[in-house]
Amino acid sequence: MKVGFIGLGNVGGKLSGSLLRNGIDLTVHDLNADLVNACVARGAAAGDGPAQMMRDCDAVITCLPSPAASDAVMQKMLPEISDGKIWMEMSTTDEAEVKRLGAMVIGRGGAAVDCPVSGGCHRAATGNISIFAGCDRATFDRILPFLTTMGRRVLHTGDLGSASVLKVLTNYLATANLVTCCEALVVAKAAGMDLNTAYEAMKISSGTSFVHETESQVILNGSRDISFTMDLVKKDIGLFQEVADRAGVPLEINPVLIDIFNDGIARFGPRELSPNIIRRLEETTGLDIRAPGFPPEMTDDEPEEAGYEVIPQGKAGST
Repeated sequence: MKVGFIGLGNVGGKLSGSLLRNGIDLTVHDLNADLVNACVARGAAAGDGPAQMMRDCDAVITCLPSPAASDAVMQKMLPEISDGKIWMEMSTTDEAEVKRLGAMVIGRGGAAVDCPVSGGCHRAATGNISIFAGCDRATFDRILPFLTTMGRRVLHTGDLGSASVLKVLTNYLATANLVTCCEALVVAKAAGMDLNTAYEAMKISSGTSFVHETESQVILNGSRDISFTMDLVKKDIGLFQEVADRAGVPLEINPVLIDIFNDGIARFGPRELSPNIIRRLEETTGLDIRAPGFPPEMTDDEPEEAGYEVIPQGKAGST
């Protein structure tokens, strides 16, 4: 099967790298020619654009920064979609939008999947990231070999759009974790605690989380580099708010998070690294939340292993 990959940014570049590393026949495209050239140097073919890639490939993956970008690419691919073609949307996007675009694909005889990733850019680089996939079961079975090449744990979430809901839900949780870790570290410093000791106390306690064990480290290092920016956080928690609003759920915490990141963007700019949301408290308190011995960025020290499908608890044997 021939695969196209459109969008070679922080996440897409790493996911496409996993496909290349594992011998997939891959064609790539990005507006940044340098990113394309880097993939070509590793064995990919350079695509002429979305239309040509959908025409010549069996499946085309998009991994783009916004729903508007996905729509623009889809309008170019749509005339080339026919029976058997597959569109795989790996961007973090809106449930309603992926359903709208997916309906166009299905209407022309193709198959549509929303399959966002979760677990940190450092795991995307090693093929150990997690992937959610929303589509019919027959399509899921067709694409599972590609998904298990790009990711370690693959979850079939249900129909098209379900993966996007769960992705923004998990990103909301990560954002809430980030803000509470920032507050905890600043309070620890203000209370006279040693930050290295505070980090370990949080890590070995009921208060630990994936975010603490990754983002707290780059916060304490001072680099704050987790390959994610404040504008992307705002987009994701905004999408989560839209899901809640459509479902009629009156959220209390997420609106506060939106206010916090709006303030962070106003102070530091939209492309500021997301862990630097702690600067709001650093500037208010005059405290420097850094400590020795922490890395400037996260790397995945797990060996690359073959991916597998995750079966939800209580559903064994149901698919």
